[in-house]
Formats: sequence, C-alpha cells, structure tokens
Amino acid sequence: MRRRGPGLRRSRGGAALDGTVGSANTAGMLTLYGFGRVNSKVVGFTRDLRVLWALEELGLPYQVRGMDHPSGELRSEEFLRLNPFAQLPVLDDDGFVLTESAAILLYLAEKAGRLTPTDFQGRAQVTRWCFAALSSVELPLAQLLMVDLLGASDPTGAQRRPGLVKYSERVLGALESWLEDRAYLVGEEFTVADILMATVLREVRHAGVLEGFPKIAAYRARCEERPAWVRTLDAYVKRLGAPEESVR
Repeated sequence: MRRRGPGLRRSRGGAALDGTVGSANTAGMLTLYGFGRVNSKVVGFTRDLRVLWALEELGLPYQVRGMDHPSGELRSEEFLRLNPFAQLPVLDDDGFVLTESAAILLYLAEKAGRLTPTDFQGRAQVTRWCFAALSSVELPLAQLLMVDLLGASDPTGAQRRPGLVKYSERVLGALESWLEDRAYLVGEEFTVADILMATVLREVRHAGVLEGFPKIAAYRARCEERPAWVRTLDAYVKRLGAPEESVR
C-alpha cells in the first residue's frame, strides 16, 4: 500500500531544508526524510548519511525533508505512520515508503541499475555484505560508540569498554583478512555494500580501534575519497549548520 508522507518542510525563504526551491519541479523526485536538527553529539554519525551518499553516487533526483529530532518531530503521529520505530532515514518514492538504511540502499541500487552487479549471484553477494556490515561488524562498533558518547553518564561504560574493544578488534581482524586481496567488499567494483561498511567504520574513527588494520584504513580511504561522499558531507554540514570538523 502506498502512503503519501508529510509535505516538505520549507525554510523562511520558501526552500526545502536541502535548498530545493518551490514545488513545481519535484515530479519524479525522491524524498528522503533525514535530520534537520539533531543532538550535537551524534552529528556525523547519523544513518541518513548512508542514503544521502547513495543518492549522490547514483545521481537520482531527490530532496531532503529535514526532521527536527530534539523537538520530538519523529514521535509525531504523522511521522509514525511512515516509520513506527520513530527512526530515520525514511525514503518516499512517489508514495512508496521504505525504511531501514540497508533496505533503502538496495532499493536505490535496483532502481538505478548501478552500485550492484547485474547477475543474480553477484547481487546476492552485495546483499550478504550489507547484512554483514550491519549485523556482524556494526554490532560491537555501535556499542563502543555509545559508551564513548555517553562517557561518565554510563555507569558501567568504563567496565564494559575493554571487552567491546576486544570484540571490535575480532570482527575488524576478519574484515582485514577479507580485504587482503580485494579493493572493495565484492571485488573491484564499489557497491552499496561498501557505503554501508564505510559508514559503519566511521562510527569508531575516534575510538582508537582502527589502528593496526592497514587494509581497512586503505579501504576506508578509497571509499571516502569518492566525490559523491565529499558532496554528501558538504551538504550535510550546511543543512545541520554543524562545524565541519564534527563530521570529518
């Protein structure tokens, strides 16, 4: 069933929060519900970045509906009709609503016919690595990130952190071995699985656990040097009004 989401939120100048002006030229344009305001601690870590990166890579026309997270906008009845978990990102493709970042990336790749192999088994491998990025690799890294973000406000964080570091190093070691003779996760071609994995790795870029994994460091650099990622970060900083150093 297709549902129409809320209309684009406009700035005082009549533009959408990503700078798209007016509504006459929005036919066929994807709408991404992403962050317009968010707690400063998580700027640069939000999962809408994954979808924004894919949209830039694929060259699909889109506009951003910036949501005000601190004000509770994600808990509104209107938004909960789109995503009952009150989470971002959400994609609206002419009334077809999709949530969960990996599902959205796979959908966009299929829609554009890019960033995914053309053969069935090749696409299955991309799906495999999307799952691996979010279930095998992100599981310890996200926990470590939360311990570091919460700091002293997490009464057990200091005790749990060493175990999480070991857990993180174990999965990173497996990824390091996989990247021994591969430029990207599924061979020599960059895919949406690499967008997911690279953004997962960014979660612990300040945690001190990526040192000692040169293949991962080189892989992450290859991914983040892509012009589409640079454009994504630039637009993200502008939309959130965040200091640039907070996202690098």
